[in-house]
Amino acid sequence: MAEATVELNDLHFAGDDRVIPFQVEGLDVRGRAVQLGPLLNTILGRHDYPAPVARLLAEAVVLTALLGTSLKFEGKFTVQTKGDGPVDLLVADFSAPDALRAYARYDEHALAAAVQDGRTSPPELLGNGVLAFTIDQGRGMQPYQGIVPMDGSSLEEIAGVYFRQSEQIPTRVRLGVAELFDRDEDGKPRHNWRAGGLIAQFLPQAPERMRHPDLHGGDGDERETDLADDTWSEARSLVETIDTDELTDPQVATERLLYRLFHERGVRVYDPQTVFDRCGCSREKIKGVLSGFTAEEIEASEEDGQIAVTCEFCSTTYRYEMAEFAPA
Repeated sequence: MAEATVELNDLHFAGDDRVIPFQVEGLDVRGRAVQLGPLLNTILGRHDYPAPVARLLAEAVVLTALLGTSLKFEGKFTVQTKGDGPVDLLVADFSAPDALRAYARYDEHALAAAVQDGRTSPPELLGNGVLAFTIDQGRGMQPYQGIVPMDGSSLEEIAGVYFRQSEQIPTRVRLGVAELFDRDEDGKPRHNWRAGGLIAQFLPQAPERMRHPDLHGGDGDERETDLADDTWSEARSLVETIDTDELTDPQVATERLLYRLFHERGVRVYDPQTVFDRCGCSREKIKGVLSGFTAEEIEASEEDGQIAVTCEFCSTTYRYEMAEFAPA
């Protein structure tokens, strides 16, 4: 990848929907940062989610973009929550090299009751359950899945737990979501969603500097070790100064944020990776799934002489004639 030091006067900002890899050599930190605008607005607007649901799904989309674009192969990375709260399911996946999609499932009555009672924090909406990260390298390869409990923490906190527990990498994740209200060229009110995020990981050349106590119940070394490496403590403290507005404000480019955080230590940015709202569904793929149904299941799915299937991600509806599934 092409490398560039951050000189703001000369820098061409990447803009929305582009994930920016970065490195801070002085702190042994590598990471990625992104601001999502049009892509996110399209995904959320397609389903017209209530605001609390949209915020949760937006965080999942940002997290998926940050982690999925680190894939070094033509595979798929999925973030999924499953809980007993009003929003019982969030799914966002990234298909290399650049396709993002997402959807949420929620109980309208339970959500309305939660909103009325003021129970709208992420832990209250998601409830108890698990957050799963799945890496699928394609045919012939066994998918890898890491699972961490949703224990009343935010998505960014749970993601940090995953990396500490499963990857043994000190990690700090920041996620932010905002609604923007303005007027279009004709003076009509306009509403847009924006979100941003940053992941920073401590990856020193000396492996022993990464050692830290394992989580209770983990499978790592449980000996007493020094968690507070000075450089990681500094990096983590800097990341924790990020305000939600800095992650979502279109006037605060991602490169500006990285410069503000790390310029004293020498931050480098690399070529951005554009991500797109792109679903992987197709008429042929869905027909292939339906072809695996029994005759009874096919008949039960029929309505007005057809079978209609709507993709949960992109809301595209595919219609099939019953004759397409008649025995040969």
